[in-house]
Amino acid sequence: MYRSMFKPLFDSLFALILLILLSPIIFCTSILLTFYNRGTPLFIQKRPGYRARPFYIIKFKTMRDAFDAQGNPLSDAERITPFGQKVRGWSLDEWLQLANVLKGDMSFVGPRPLLMQYLSLYNKEQARRHEVKPGITGWAQVNGRNAISWPQKFALDVEYVERQSFWFDVTILLLTVKKVFQRANINAEGSATIEPFKGNS
Repeated sequence: MYRSMFKPLFDSLFALILLILLSPIIFCTSILLTFYNRGTPLFIQKRPGYRARPFYIIKFKTMRDAFDAQGNPLSDAERITPFGQKVRGWSLDEWLQLANVLKGDMSFVGPRPLLMQYLSLYNKEQARRHEVKPGITGWAQVNGRNAISWPQKFALDVEYVERQSFWFDVTILLLTVKKVFQRANINAEGSATIEPFKGNS
């Protein structure tokens, strides 16, 4: 009953409240990112959601569009702006996903929505992460975020699927607040973000 009825109700209600309360910060962040990115402050991308159904995630864009002489995008470390790094450090880039929560595509807590091209790379157990809605934060995010390996991350996602409950969600949300203030495990070691998932081989 919590998963099918109460959790969606809580998600919609609190997403609306937070969008209203945070709107001044969201507006100012949008203006600053427009300046630093020299273009759009928004990053919109198709991601797999509940039961792997695609939806469009919205985030703040923390990297500028920059390419090498052959037209290939520069590395994440070269494209991320100083202000974008601060936005990521405080997890402000995730705040726009409150709109996804309000729309019903996401939840506050659940496995993070990854890339569409990863779907064919999961084994049967890893694919179970799509048995629940994706979340703004999750069990993997409070247990290492980008500093843990892909197998560890997927194992934690599946653990969340099996343990999902009201009090487990509350625990994850409280740990998320702690992690944000600690600004811990934002990037993988030696990288500005995390290395792409390339399968289990």
